[in-house]
This record gives sequence, C-alpha cells and structure tokens, in this order.
Amino acid sequence: MRFFDSEEWVLSSAGGMTGEAYMAESGENKLFIKRNSSPFLAVLSAEGIVPKLLWARRLDNGDVLTAQKWMSGRVLKPEEMKSAKVAELLKKIHTSDPLLFMMKRLGKEPVSTVQIAESLASQADGRGQVQVLRTSLMFLQKYADRAEVSKKAVCHSDVNHNNWLLNKDEDSLYLVDWDQAVIADPAMDLAMLLYWYVEEDNWENWLALYGLTLDDSLQLRLVWHMIAMTLRFMFWHQEHAEAKKMILFEKDLLWLNEYAGKVVH
Repeated sequence: MRFFDSEEWVLSSAGGMTGEAYMAESGENKLFIKRNSSPFLAVLSAEGIVPKLLWARRLDNGDVLTAQKWMSGRVLKPEEMKSAKVAELLKKIHTSDPLLFMMKRLGKEPVSTVQIAESLASQADGRGQVQVLRTSLMFLQKYADRAEVSKKAVCHSDVNHNNWLLNKDEDSLYLVDWDQAVIADPAMDLAMLLYWYVEEDNWENWLALYGLTLDDSLQLRLVWHMIAMTLRFMFWHQEHAEAKKMILFEKDLLWLNEYAGKVVH
C-alpha cells in the first residue's frame, strides 16, 4: 500500500478484537495504522495520552485511516496497574478540559446511572434471567440515584492492563483504544482498576495518589459501576459465543452482589 508517493508500505495485523489495526513497515520505518479510530484521536495525541498522531487520511470508500508513531515498548503487567504513573495519567484524563470539550463537540452527551441501568435491563431481555442477573439489575436500579454524580468526565471505559503501553525507556505511559469512550462518572474507570488490580486494603493509598478520599459515597459508586461493567462484559461475551468467559463474569457477579450488600448496609 502507498501512503506516500516515494514509499511502498507493507501492512500486517497488529491484533485487536476488531481486526482494524495494522503495523505498516517500509524499510526501517514503522507506523501504527488504524481504520476508523476514535475521531478525537488528535486531542488524545496532543494531550500526550496516546502515541503521537502523524496523519489522518480518508479513503475512497469513506473510511478514515490514522497513522501514529510506532512505539517500541510493552503493555503493563497486572501488578504494575497500582503504580503512581497509572493514577497520575488517569487523573489527567478525568480532569482534561480539551478532551471533554472535544467529546461534546462530537455530540457525546453525559451518561447517567439511570441511563446505564435502563440500557443494561434492556440488553438483559431475552437472555434467560438467572438469579444472579436479576439481583444485579435490581441493585443497579435501586441505587442508581444514590450512585449518580453531577460532575462527569471523559472515561475510557475499559482500563484493562492490555490497553496501557509503556515505551521502551519506561518513561512514557499511554492509554490506548478509545473507541468506547464516554462522558460519565470517573468511578466507571476507577472501579475496574481497583477491583481488578489493587488489593482492597490498599485502595485508600492508591486513591490518595489519584487525589480522592475513600468514603461511603465513593464505595457505593465504585461497586455500582463495577456491577454495571461486569454485566456489560458478560453480555458482550455471550453475544460473541464465548461461553467460558461469560461464565467467569457471571461468577464475578455472584461475589459483587454479596459485596454490594455489605456496602449499602
């Protein structure tokens, strides 16, 4: 494929669930190419949240290709997710006015807990609601108002360790794959990070790095959004016929439902 008149580039898959990401090589030069990536990639690049955006081009079929500097590095290990660097970058994202401004310009509206609960209840229709699913949905609906906050931020919504990239020199950290970004309570991102990667007795210390105090209100918001996110992942794996992974998330729900009962009493 030709990106420039003078160079021939060879594309190979760069992985990812959508199959829309590629590595482009021409001699010693390497680019990360993605088809129809998030429209606010330019702002993410300018803020230093993703590797540098080099160009964007529209194809004849209407698709848009973006090219970013290929970063030699690695994804974070699960045990590295509790680091201060992660807390600092997530705080930067959640307090970024340029990101929030661009999301709103793209027509994104803030998402409320009531909207999330209603959407998940709608998705649950026809799935054969076992008790664990009913319990989770009832919790989300019952405590949606108490878990709501007025101040929303840009949330990545999938802060899995595989989406965090550390460069070769280990002095620059990036959060990639922004296709599912929303404007919501920052607890949406914090919940997944804390529940999956940080021991509970260290939550207060990690949140202090981020700039928050762990109180009863935040505890409720965290478990509320963790249940919602677990349901979302469970439905996704069910839709993609990945039964084993769906069952794992169903088991997570069992534990979360019990834990949520302790949080609200």
